[in-house]
Amino acid sequence: MKAIAQDRYGSADVLAFQDIPVPTPKDGEVLLRVRAAGVDPGVWHLMTGQPYLLRLLGFGLRRPKVAVRGRDVAGVVEAVGSGVTGFQPGDAVFGTAEGSFAEYVCARADRLAAKPANLTFEQAAAMPISAGTALQGLRDAGRIRAGQHVLITGAGGGVGSFAVQLAKEFCAQVTAVCGPERVELVRSLGADRVIDRSQQDFVDGTRYDLILDNSGLCSLAHLRRALTPAGTLVIVGGEGAGRWFGGTDRVLRATLWSLLLKQNLRGLFATERAADFALLGELAEEGKLTPALDRTFPLSETAVAIRHLHEGKARGKVVISV
Repeated sequence: MKAIAQDRYGSADVLAFQDIPVPTPKDGEVLLRVRAAGVDPGVWHLMTGQPYLLRLLGFGLRRPKVAVRGRDVAGVVEAVGSGVTGFQPGDAVFGTAEGSFAEYVCARADRLAAKPANLTFEQAAAMPISAGTALQGLRDAGRIRAGQHVLITGAGGGVGSFAVQLAKEFCAQVTAVCGPERVELVRSLGADRVIDRSQQDFVDGTRYDLILDNSGLCSLAHLRRALTPAGTLVIVGGEGAGRWFGGTDRVLRATLWSLLLKQNLRGLFATERAADFALLGELAEEGKLTPALDRTFPLSETAVAIRHLHEGKARGKVVISV
């Protein structure tokens, strides 16, 4: 089968479009015929091995332990391993799988859900990691409640575009911050107010009960000034925060500050859950959640897709069509 693989860390130039064997599902796994795979910032981090903390956490010190990149996936079940009862060959599913930039991939059954019937495979592949992160950031870490005033930074990106829609589903008043090229997209997602960060600072006297920070561009002190005295800040994004620790140092500082403040500052480390994917699928089928797709690329142009995302050119999600 064709796959996008790497044998060393580096830029997108290390990725190779090559033939590798079709994997065999183990206990609790299914073999998927991949139809589409989402691209998120995590792909770039695992490709480059940065921040270096990732290598210490078990992803490979000198080279990647897993050669094939990609995690978001949507496809059709080809075969099931022993112990799998919830899926059978022919089922259309979406979720996460290590190495989804390939024609076939093995996925844990407990990280898959039925693909929404009204979504294309490309739309479904855009959802798992980004929409799952947005859901956990708002519902679990942020404990969002109806009527709250919620600020979402980086609202035109993958996580942010889902967060705007989910916050409205939770009946919040949503202010979204994004760059000028994404204003119309974010407005179309249902935000009550859209702030063009190139023209206006969101610290304008308005105080928010909950801030979901996806951009990682603002200091903690700046974000705190926009919070109510007992508000909650959930840190999701932290790009460009250093080669060694990335955004984790920012999360640590936020946690320490929370010990001294009434404001609740916390970082989010999202977990891949089939139950969350199933809920997101239901919302999509009901027309309450629509993936915002920027562009799709063929599998052979995965390196181009990753560069496109990393350069900040994407409006919404970037997806690989297989």
